[in-house]
Parts: sequence; structure tokens; C-alpha cells
Amino acid sequence: MQQPAASENGNVSELRGAQTPAQAEFDRLREHLEECVLGQPVLIDRLLIALLSNGHLLVEGAPGLAKTTAVKAVAAAIDADYHRIQFTPDLLPADVTGSDVYEPESGTFRFRPGPVFHNLVLADEVNRAPAKVQSALLEAMGEHHVTVGQSSYPLPELFLVMATQNPIEHEGTYPLPEAQLDRFLMHVRVGHPDAAVEREIMQLVRNGGSGSLDAFPRIPQRVIFEAREEVEDVYLSPSLEDYVAHLVVATRDPSPFAPELAGQVAWGASPRATIALDRCSRARAWLRGRNYVSPEDLHDVVGDILRHRVLLSFEAQAEGRTPDAFVETLVAAVPLP
Repeated sequence: MQQPAASENGNVSELRGAQTPAQAEFDRLREHLEECVLGQPVLIDRLLIALLSNGHLLVEGAPGLAKTTAVKAVAAAIDADYHRIQFTPDLLPADVTGSDVYEPESGTFRFRPGPVFHNLVLADEVNRAPAKVQSALLEAMGEHHVTVGQSSYPLPELFLVMATQNPIEHEGTYPLPEAQLDRFLMHVRVGHPDAAVEREIMQLVRNGGSGSLDAFPRIPQRVIFEAREEVEDVYLSPSLEDYVAHLVVATRDPSPFAPELAGQVAWGASPRATIALDRCSRARAWLRGRNYVSPEDLHDVVGDILRHRVLLSFEAQAEGRTPDAFVETLVAAVPLP
């Protein structure tokens, strides 16, 4: 897509483009996922954005909210392999990354890849594993390869990790350090559906589900990579670039924009938040058929991008403040261009 020649205050219709084949495929994928996973439109949207942004998701929600079903449905709908890792306190790093295995026949060691060597990986209840295992997974996410001994092994080009956390059970868990949380593109919170959706879920299960996942024509991986190239060409105006930069910097020192937030933050968002806001807002605009980013795109994803990157001060925590409330106040205070 070519950058629009129209001014930022010009007619937005000049910035619209015809739907591309990749956008049509993603529309088809979204419709299919909404038939398989009821009552979780935000989770579906975030999974598609993560696919387009080449990032990873941390999903927090109570058991039974279709977190596993959602990532399995995505894996079944695209030409990708899937693996689920159940994190437990006795898990070892090699159980995730793989290890060198001695072969008596040849008298040599051969690397046997672990479950992380798949396109889509579900790290279920990631906070139940000790720090060494969490670090092994997060290193693979950040570096896109695994190092065992003196050798490094690349992960698949299409590689997405969705890690889940259970917010209602903390006994025997190992909370992810704030510095490691920064590796996740977004931290998504999912809630319970309303009564109408609960009834639809009951009917869906009673009727045997939405049909076989194998009946859906799988989307080739090349379509994902073509879509990512199109997302990179989505236009973000210079004024919105300045807005993104000011918003992220304000998480470190909010006093110029919101004096009431002074002293509430111990550590603000890193430049990874700036990159994530840029990528995710472009992906959201592309998914909605636009080749330009609007303020609505930024505001829709900003909470999921910043909530795990803002560490509140001890005083703010003692007063019962939350990162979500901090981000909401900050977004309202930083003026749009």
C-alpha cells in the first residue's frame, strides 16, 4: 500500500483501499473463530492481532473461558502445528526447549527438539512453573531460537506463544517478574459471558459443537506473511506517532499531563511498548479494512499493551490503585493531536 497523499485533516475516504485477498482470508478466519468460540470477541481479536504483529499473548482468566479452545481453533484453521504445554512445579527447562540425547549406537549426542518447536504453543498456567522454566520459554520468545550447549536451533518462522494465568488461585505459583512480562506483546484479560451467550454455549455443546474443524479450508502460512507485509504499509500519521511516543513516556513521568498520578508509578513502560502500540494499532486498522491508523485503533489496544508494563509504586498499591486505572487516567489526560 502506498502512503496517502492527503493531509491528516483531509477526507478519510481518500485513505481507504480495496480489500486484499489476505484481508478476505482473515475475515473468513474471524467468522469461523466466532462460530467456534462464543462470547470472547476480544480474545479472538487479540489472537489475530498477535498473528499479524508477530508477537505473543499472556491471557488471564478463570478456568472454562475457552482460552485453550481459542488457540486450538486458530491452529486448526491455519496451516500450522500446535502443542500444549501444561506448566507444573516439577517441570524442567529441557521439557520445554528440548535437550541433547545420547545415542549409544553412534556414541554421539543428538538434539531432540522440545514442544516449543511448534508454530502455535499454548503455555497453560505458565505461573505454576519455577523461574528457570519460565526464563527458558521467554528466552525462546524473545530470541526466536533455542540454545542447548554450544549450538543454537532456530524456531519456526511462524511462532506464537499464548501463555495463560489463573487469577483466582495463587497458592504454589511463581508470578512472572515484571521484566519478563515485557516480552509479551499484550496482556489480555477475559471475563465470563452474559446469560444470552451462556445459553448459546449450552445449545452449541448440545448440538455437538460448530462442526468439524477439519471442514474449514486451512489458510496457508504464506497468507499470514503476506498479511504482515500489508500491515507494515498501513499509514500512521506523524501526529499519531508523536502521540504514541508521548503516551509511553508519560507512563514513566505522568506529572506533566496528570499531576494526580505523580508518585504512583515506580517503573514505566519500555520502548517495547512503543513498538507494540505501533504494530498492534496497524494490525487492528488492517483487520477493519483500513490502510490508516485512527485514534480508535490506538485506544482499543493501549490497555492490553500497557497494563503489564507499568509497575505502580508501593504507595499506589497500598491505596488499592491498579495499572488499568492508571492507564485509563493517563490516556484521558494525554491530549490527542
